[in-house]
Amino acid sequence: MTAVEALEVTLTAPIVSFRNPLYAGVQVALPCPPPATVGGMLAAAAGGWDAVDPRTRFAMTFHARGKGVDLETYHPLDATGKKADPTPRDREFLADVTLTVWLTVDVGLWERRLRRPVWPLRLGRSQDLVGLATRRVALRAGPGRQGSALLLEGVTPPPSGTLLRLPTAISLNRHRTRWDGYHFDASGPSDTEVSCDWADERGQAVALLPPVHPDQLHPDQLTVVEA
Repeated sequence: MTAVEALEVTLTAPIVSFRNPLYAGVQVALPCPPPATVGGMLAAAAGGWDAVDPRTRFAMTFHARGKGVDLETYHPLDATGKKADPTPRDREFLADVTLTVWLTVDVGLWERRLRRPVWPLRLGRSQDLVGLATRRVALRAGPGRQGSALLLEGVTPPPSGTLLRLPTAISLNRHRTRWDGYHFDASGPSDTEVSCDWADERGQAVALLPPVHPDQLHPDQLTVVEA
């Protein structure tokens, strides 16, 4: 059976919140971090996107053990670009979360980077620091159990859960974003068996996502929308 060595990265945080960028002026939360968010965290560990191979890909699962709503003060800008009066709004958050990321290329390099990251590792907002643990694992060729994996649209058979429109990559000047469809089941680990690249020792699907590097944003990509 074909197998590959991978770096399994487990990140934990007590509170996180991921605003859906498709909604302007309101706080709509996502049930999981977008690939672009996770990619940005990896870039922070490396010291910036210039240090990251544009072909870098990863697989991920995400699970939150609770959720809630609190109030957060926003400082909006008016039509002229000046600061308006602070505005309190409801903010949805996820509690006691675990994000697992698998990297199958440059395992030793990423292991060193994540043990001693150049910049603090955050998940979502700037104040949401994460705890981190790494280990090397052997992955076998798929298929695997959907579990709490984030899966690119088109996986067969159709996974359970919700189809989300998430940012995959964002240009450095933030003028362009690549959007893709992803399946994610936030209701609980799904036992649906899906096609994927690899599976771990528990049978969890390890499905590589598209590259998240800003260099992937080329004008001929149909999934790119101008800001």
